Amino acid sequence: MLIIGTLLTCAGALVSLTVGTPFGQRESGAGRGAAGSVVAVDLDARVKEFTSRLSRRGGYRPPSAEDRGRLADGLDALLDGDLTRATGLLDAAGYRARELRDAPSGRRFTEVADASPARERSRGWGRYYLPADTPLRWSAQVPHPVADRHTERLGIAAVRGTEGGALLLAGAHRRSGEGNAADVAHRKNTVFHAVAERLVAREVPAVQLHGFATDSAPGRHAVVSTGRGDHGRTEAQALATAFERHGLSVCRAWTHRCPLAGRTNVQGRAADEAGVPFLHLELAPALREPDGERARLTARVLTEATGRWARA
Repeated sequence: MLIIGTLLTCAGALVSLTVGTPFGQRESGAGRGAAGSVVAVDLDARVKEFTSRLSRRGGYRPPSAEDRGRLADGLDALLDGDLTRATGLLDAAGYRARELRDAPSGRRFTEVADASPARERSRGWGRYYLPADTPLRWSAQVPHPVADRHTERLGIAAVRGTEGGALLLAGAHRRSGEGNAADVAHRKNTVFHAVAERLVAREVPAVQLHGFATDSAPGRHAVVSTGRGDHGRTEAQALATAFERHGLSVCRAWTHRCPLAGRTNVQGRAADEAGVPFLHLELAPALREPDGERARLTARVLTEATGRWARA
């Protein structure tokens, strides 16, 4: 993968991070990271290399409550600009943060990831990308990378296309581990959910990306939902309308009985309880193929929602 061999190894190379308050949430201070080089990468290639190792037979170890708390607290400390505290918390959980510049888009991100590649493969707790050059305004969530093919690449396209986006990327195939332990969209005892909850506490809206097999929603290209609640209805309507303008068939979960509407999604439930906008987007295969025109269309359509949040 592009310049994977040049990654910073110093846990102290934390980054400048500016945090916004998009929905009236408490003020978060702007942080300044320790001096260090910014690593230039192609974020799409970097994530593609990471997810290429995920499979049903891959590793997953459920995190302890202590590790979930440390990682969520560490992310909170990063968002508050408390880099000393963030370093200690992340290090205690075996994670580290580094600043990356996505060369194709020019955007800068803080990558929060396992410090050990071998351990990353065995426990599968995910990677988290925070905007490092603009206030945090919204998040794209990818709970089922690889299992929902190419949703991780749509997540990259989303944060490239609209400023202020964080990317939450699960670290294991949803079928790995015991039972549904790695299905982070339906489990609360995961790092992914702990991070999502902290963003909800900051009133950060989210779009969660999924994929379905053609026979799961016959005749539909997309299923657009606000999960269990109604928050985010305006953005959901804009998203559905944008797809339909391009001749695509959309099931709107607030007006029809749609399959795959995400009513039991735990991140959606957390957002609903807090009154924070949450979009659950299911996409047919043709809308996810990374080199296809319809996937490029999907990335553009996503800005109908994310652009509103970025301007809030």
